[in-house]
Amino acid sequence: METVKTCFTLNYTEEQYQKAKAYVEDMKRHPQRVFWIGKKDKTDEELILSHIAHKILSGFYNNYDPSFARQQNLDMNNNMAN
Repeated sequence: METVKTCFTLNYTEEQYQKAKAYVEDMKRHPQRVFWIGKKDKTDEELILSHIAHKILSGFYNNYDPSFARQQNLDMNNNMAN
């Protein structure tokens, strides 16, 4: 199996940031949820930004207007990882 390391440059709105912040705050009230696997030492800001990235890259924000994805996904670089 090959591995590719990919770096995305994403753009997000204040509304997306606030929703992700609220989601992370909610997850703090549920420490046993699957959400926390692999995230134990992450800061709130890292959790918020990774949640935004996950939603953008999963297409959750693009269902109503596919052209919105072009405004959010600004760049992508790939490198073969060793």
